Formats: sequence, C-alpha cells, structure tokens
Amino acid sequence: MCSRSPNPDAQKKHFVLVHGAGHGAWCWYKLSALLISAGHHVTALDLAASGDNPKQINQVHCFADYVEPLIEFMESLPPEDRVILVGHSMGGASISIAMERFPEKISVAVFATAVMPGPTLSYLAIVKQLGSRLEIKDSKYRYDKGPNNPPTSGIFGPQRLTSVSYQLSPPEDLALALSSLRSFPLFDEEIKLTKEKYGLVRRVCIVCDQDLAIGEDVQRWMIKENPPHEVKVINGSDHMPMFSKPQEFFSTLQEITEKYS
Repeated sequence: MCSRSPNPDAQKKHFVLVHGAGHGAWCWYKLSALLISAGHHVTALDLAASGDNPKQINQVHCFADYVEPLIEFMESLPPEDRVILVGHSMGGASISIAMERFPEKISVAVFATAVMPGPTLSYLAIVKQLGSRLEIKDSKYRYDKGPNNPPTSGIFGPQRLTSVSYQLSPPEDLALALSSLRSFPLFDEEIKLTKEKYGLVRRVCIVCDQDLAIGEDVQRWMIKENPPHEVKVINGSDHMPMFSKPQEFFSTLQEITEKYS
C-alpha cells in the first residue's frame, strides 16, 4: 500500500510581523530569516512614519493613520488566506485593530511582550498602568497641540534603549536600533474591540521575564484582565526577544503554529 507524502504547502504558514513604537520592519531581520529558512512566508510591515514608510510623524493623527499599511495589507489578502499576526510591544495595539476588522483572515494572533487590549480591557487603561515607564531616561517628546496638552509623539533616547529595552541584546542590534529608530505617535484615543469580532481570534501571549520596558507585572496584569488562549514564556529575554533570544522566539512561534493553525 502506497503512502502519500504530506503536502509541503500545508506546512507553510504566512507570518505578518508588526513592530512596536519607534521601530520598523528592520527589527525582524533575525526572526524573518529563521521563519523563511523553515519554509514559511513572512511579511514584515512598516507602519506609518516608521522604518522606510514615507509618512512623517506630523502626518499621523490617529490610530487609523498609523495602522493604515497593516489594514491595506490585510484587505489585499485573498478571501481564503489566513495569516499568523505577531505584534511586538505597542504593535499589540495595531494587531488588535486588525483582529477587529479581519477576524476571518487570522488563524492566531501572537502578542509578544506586547500591550494586549480587549473588549473588557481598554487601551488607555494599559497606557495608564504603564505610566512613567513610557517616560524613562532621555526619551524626547513633541507637543504639537501646545505645551499644556499631552505629547503627540516621542522618540527613545540611547540611554533608555540601552538600559531598559536592549539591556540583554547584542551590541550590534542596539547599534542598528540607534541608527534606525524614528519618532512614534502617542494617541489618547480608545480602541473599540468587540467579543463578536476581536473575540473570534485565538490569542497567545508571549511573556519575557527580563522585560524592563513593559515589565512582567504589567504583562501578567493584562493576561489576568484579558485572558488569552495560552501564555508562553521566554526566559532570559529583554524587551526585544527578536534580538536577545531569536532562536527561542522562533521555536515558540513554531509551537504556536503547530497548535493553532
């Protein structure tokens, strides 16, 4: 009796990687290489005014402006395609918006040491919980609405990156960040998420135990308030697991892929 070989295309998955504040598609280069070498398809996006995106920060006024590249990409997918969304840090807010818009196109959403709002946990509540952690060290802020209003954008300084976000990452990756970082928008608007749409998408949260930017305490608080389907932990990783623990990050995504897609 002949045995049929498994279809190699059935093992191929499409990962959509969404960066955090100030970063761009460039921050995924190690993880992208590992995923591609394993036979997967990878799309790493630059959100508005990020990475190589031509928009300037003063042209980004709301979340809709900021996540426009992600929304346009999701709209372009054929109806039968389903992707694995991976959001890092503030990218968790971005993929949440995509989950609400396109639940049928997402097989699983991965929040990698990321903000994780939901129908019962507001984005602004998370920002409030993070509080002064967002304003550490030598970060600089712009006040386009005037000095008596909240800042409209910011950029992380070298000291903040070195001691808070990249403290366990290789020095060459810190150097890449210092030369590639752009200003990131700051929004005081809420993200509307519903159980009927956002709630349809399976979620996995990846916690990094040495993350000083969001902090394991805040990560665990979000998990409690907005429980995902599963929690994974990467030990010994700072806020940037794609740099400090790329192989472990890749292996974790492989485990998630095998279980949820």
